[in-house]
Amino acid sequence: MINLCNSSRFHFDQQLSYAEILSPSESRARIEVTVLNFLKLLNSPNPSISDLHLINRTSKNTRIARDLFKNEASSLFLSHSLSKKSLNRSNATQSFIRIWKVLEICYQILLQEKLVTQRELFYKLISTSPNYFNSQSQVNRSVQDVIALLRCSRQSLGIMASSRGILAGRIILQEHNQDKVIDCSLCGSSGYSITGDLNLLEKLVIKSDARYILVIEKHAIFHRLAEDKVFNQIPSILITAKGYPDIATRFLLHKISRNYPNLPILGLVDWNPAGLSILCTFKYGSIGMGLEAYKYACDVKWLGLRGDDLQLIPKESLVPLKQRDLQIAESMMNAEILQDGYKEELELMVNSHQRAELEALYCHGYDFLGKYIATKIVKNDYI
Repeated sequence: MINLCNSSRFHFDQQLSYAEILSPSESRARIEVTVLNFLKLLNSPNPSISDLHLINRTSKNTRIARDLFKNEASSLFLSHSLSKKSLNRSNATQSFIRIWKVLEICYQILLQEKLVTQRELFYKLISTSPNYFNSQSQVNRSVQDVIALLRCSRQSLGIMASSRGILAGRIILQEHNQDKVIDCSLCGSSGYSITGDLNLLEKLVIKSDARYILVIEKHAIFHRLAEDKVFNQIPSILITAKGYPDIATRFLLHKISRNYPNLPILGLVDWNPAGLSILCTFKYGSIGMGLEAYKYACDVKWLGLRGDDLQLIPKESLVPLKQRDLQIAESMMNAEILQDGYKEELELMVNSHQRAELEALYCHGYDFLGKYIATKIVKNDYI
């Protein structure tokens, strides 16, 4: 069995492309090499503008890591296939130039040994390069392109992961070499705000007597459970990214899971394709951030809402699926990584053309949500 594990691990490592965590000097060196290679070709006897070769961030370059013992998919990762950004292709000219603009700003940040958020980076770029940047999404994509070019993490580029995540419940946090201790059970319904600085998160000292971790899709549901102090009735840690998970929230969830590997992680999401997509991002990772985030995948189980729970919800509370829901459902149904139980739920959503929100359970009273969670945990009713 040991040999089997080792050979499988070796095979996985051979296929895997990932973003390394580098020091500022190492990151600057990679940028310098990229610039020098570009200039070398430009000054050669047959000068030309070289293409930029990036790790391909599409489903065609996606691979699936499998848990040998459970015989099921455990995470998504990207392999070594490359894509090209070229100045000579009309549909890629702008993105080609944006990569160089981001590299320039990152080099300046690294020289100063500072950390900036992607929002700060956006305002810097629209002031210095307004002809190439006019939206945050363009900056975000360009940052991902630079990561795929240099194969280093965004924090290695001096860019701090934005975080919307918050935490509450039976967990105590202490920053490295600091006396201050944060008891998250005393943080109220607002919770403890998760920093985007992954270095600080990595150094956090964590203590917990929880028996479960509840990953919650929506801020409003987190607020209700934290205000009701559900973590006292169900010894638990509550965590939410307020929608699709950012890398900092996933990083901290993974760190907690690593420290307490026997704690079940249970997902609480709306019964719709977007809710399931959010749960799967925590569980498997995502293609877009595959170079950085594959390693933060956690074994999240789907507690609810699920199809069997619709009997608890008045028919008047069910609403039709939106076109965006159907697009997400189609994309997920084609994903090899999705387990059968999840596909069955997705098919039920599409065939019924309905969706349900967690708030619909409030028809039984505002304290019903805690009872609902407790009942499902007692019955081991999660997949």
